[in-house]
Amino acid sequence: MNVQKNIQEIKENIPANVRLIAVSKFHDNYEILKAYEAGHKIFGESRVQELIKKQPDLPKDIEWHFVGRLQRNKVKFIVPFVECIHSVDSKRLLLQIERQAAAVDRIIPCLLQIHIAEEDTKTGFSEAECWDFLSQGKWKEYKHVQISGLMGMATYTDKEEKVRGEFKKLRTFFDKVKGHFFANTPYFKELSMGMSSDYEIAVEEGCTLIRVGTKIFGERE
Repeated sequence: MNVQKNIQEIKENIPANVRLIAVSKFHDNYEILKAYEAGHKIFGESRVQELIKKQPDLPKDIEWHFVGRLQRNKVKFIVPFVECIHSVDSKRLLLQIERQAAAVDRIIPCLLQIHIAEEDTKTGFSEAECWDFLSQGKWKEYKHVQISGLMGMATYTDKEEKVRGEFKKLRTFFDKVKGHFFANTPYFKELSMGMSSDYEIAVEEGCTLIRVGTKIFGERE
């Protein structure tokens, strides 16, 4: 795979307001450095053990995003350096991030994961659960997490209209949440949706972050 060429092609075909996260899970540091040397500095990992093994040996100006399911007992390992956690799928996880971020005196941008797919294997708040959680307002007391937007994963299907419908629904919910809870909050601006198979649809439906792995690095081993 020509990693540099793949990144360049993706960036040339997305608008300037959409950021590309190169999802490097199961790919080694050599492949990550190929992307880095091409000028790309935003990478995503979905396994804590893999991330904490890679991070110390790679350039310190890499911006690491955690994009996978995160267990509460592993939060402490990534809060010292992670730039954003996309996959906050429960209020208990957000509270744990708050506690661990406080311990290292950092503020961690977090995205609330909304369950939009017709697949039980994918996690996240339902729209009703998310609205109820935000309405309760407990999160406003947290000083070390910053709710910066929403994240969602569409159903894995080749039916474009289904994927588009799920992304469209998430964008509508994002706008509703922004207007009601974060109208005067400039940092609530991120909508993370779209992966290698569907990021072009996600861009058309208004995402600000795309998480692309296979299209950059090839199939994982």
